[in-house]
Amino acid sequence: MGGHVGGEEAEAQPLFETEVSKGKLAYRVYAVTVLIGICSIWLYRSINIPRAEEHGRWAWIGMFMAELWYGDKLPAVDVFVCTADPTMEPPTMVISTVLSVMSYNYPPDKLSVYLSDDGGSEFTFYALLEASRFSKHWIPFCKKFSVEPRSPAAYFARNSKLEDPKVAKEWLAVKKLYEEMKCRIESAIEKGSISKDIRDQHKGFSEWNSEVTKQDHQSIVQILIDRRNPDAVDDDGHQLPTLVYVAREKRPHFPHNFKAGSMNSLIRVSSEISNAPIILNVDCDMYSNNSDAIKEALCFFMDKERGHMISYVQYPQSYDNITKNDIYANVASAVHKMGLVYGCLVEDIITGLTIQCRGWKPVYYNPERTAFLGVAPNTLDISLVQHKRWCEGMFHIFLSKYCPFTYGYDKIKLGAQMGYCLYLLWAPNSIALLYYLIIPSICLLHGIPLFPEVSSLWFLPFAYVYAARNACSIAEALACGDTLKAWWNSQRMWYFRRTTSYLFALIDTITRQLGLSQSVFSITAKVVDDDVLERYEEGTMEFGTSSVMFTIIATLALLNFFGFTVGILKIIWRYGFAEGLTVQIGLCLVVVVINLPVYQALFLRDDNGRIPSSVMFKSLVLASLACLIPVY
Repeated sequence: MGGHVGGEEAEAQPLFETEVSKGKLAYRVYAVTVLIGICSIWLYRSINIPRAEEHGRWAWIGMFMAELWYGDKLPAVDVFVCTADPTMEPPTMVISTVLSVMSYNYPPDKLSVYLSDDGGSEFTFYALLEASRFSKHWIPFCKKFSVEPRSPAAYFARNSKLEDPKVAKEWLAVKKLYEEMKCRIESAIEKGSISKDIRDQHKGFSEWNSEVTKQDHQSIVQILIDRRNPDAVDDDGHQLPTLVYVAREKRPHFPHNFKAGSMNSLIRVSSEISNAPIILNVDCDMYSNNSDAIKEALCFFMDKERGHMISYVQYPQSYDNITKNDIYANVASAVHKMGLVYGCLVEDIITGLTIQCRGWKPVYYNPERTAFLGVAPNTLDISLVQHKRWCEGMFHIFLSKYCPFTYGYDKIKLGAQMGYCLYLLWAPNSIALLYYLIIPSICLLHGIPLFPEVSSLWFLPFAYVYAARNACSIAEALACGDTLKAWWNSQRMWYFRRTTSYLFALIDTITRQLGLSQSVFSITAKVVDDDVLERYEEGTMEFGTSSVMFTIIATLALLNFFGFTVGILKIIWRYGFAEGLTVQIGLCLVVVVINLPVYQALFLRDDNGRIPSSVMFKSLVLASLACLIPVY
């Protein structure tokens, strides 16, 4: 497989890691020769089937079917793709993901793809209808030329010129079909309505009328490609996988549980149509980057010795729009390319905890060729909102019956319980950091020392912890292929997240627990303006809005700048300087250096990505008032 696996000890994975198995070369020779033999048999049967007037035709066909059965024992797979808003998640992006999973190197009679549209949008349905038609051309093209990746948007963006004239002719023809399809979809969305000519193309459009809204509509299930239909074939006459559109029923004042409710609906619908024993769940922006990803994951489930113990296989969250120095620290490569945990999403934490308590084992699989690629947040606001959503859900788990210390008690080790809580307690951690950022600065302004002087032996523990922690963090980042600047960007982003995303997650979770507010699911935008994208690619941090999160960030930056400036002046003038302020000045200096992009956005930049004037004035007032707070 050539990947790194977590969730199983290396010595206990005879199928999962090739170095465990002895006689590797001999087994490969055996497997390859058997595969060649089976393919030769299939080829022989297919080209030598007797003609209709010859005896033994049906017996020959029966032999062919029997030989196919012996050669193909792969289980059926249902692929779930989830989208929630046609504006934040454009339908053209969604169908590129759908087409990438429809094109897997997997028997089409055992592959079914379901799109859950929580937005209940007729535009998304129309886009999927167009994709069902385009798949007749796209799938055979992918398999004929071994195309990777099999998302048409990603593939055509990466491959603009082809040298082989034979490939180029078909490439241009398929690209033209894709561009025409994309143009029709975007044109319909721009007009804001589906024309009568399009509506007449499929009975499914009758589900939408003037009374249907995103939050109030009936259940809509439409099978766009039914593999049981003999006419459901591609241009080469090969069977197509099943394709289904699902918009679950929604009514006002009835909780629908967001993505969890969507998954439950997909399971109910798929159980009536394909009922596959294996489910692959992907987000609408996470297209398949490896056409063999399903087969690779099945190696864990189909292992004779430990397959029955495997609950699920988790791939890392990877992106195709990461810049060199990853300005918003989206990748977290030190946590992943090491295989420690992929626990940012709420469903992963609670599923992993539940399964581990029941004695099953999840697998973290990070292959050499990335299995899925998505769209990373490319503005600071989107990144902070995304982490707020994750953090809020995880803290909610800690306060629920699934708290690792109670639900996992006497089922999993204390170390594992603490490992889960490391993520579940992100929200309350914000209070400690905020205190460390505010109080030392204010005390510095008043000349009150909070740390030992550098000459004291008590200074050594502080210095060692700080130096050791950062040295280890840098070593991990560099070992995982990050640049030093990328590591520094990640430190800045953790600072921003802990003072904003985690704080608001804490407040929202507590108010919801007290019944003072209701859950709100924030969808992160997947598209931005060209000038925003240009600044992202240049590595320039994007502010640009009057978010209250930016007010907090700017206020803390200014407060620490004031503290650092006053501390330096006291050293220069030796006025009111007290023992023990050196560490506080150093702490403020670190915060000031981290916030250099904030000062630039406040005072130096003149583009649309700067911090708005209203935020600057509010932050100046708040920071100035904080300087006047008395310290007791």
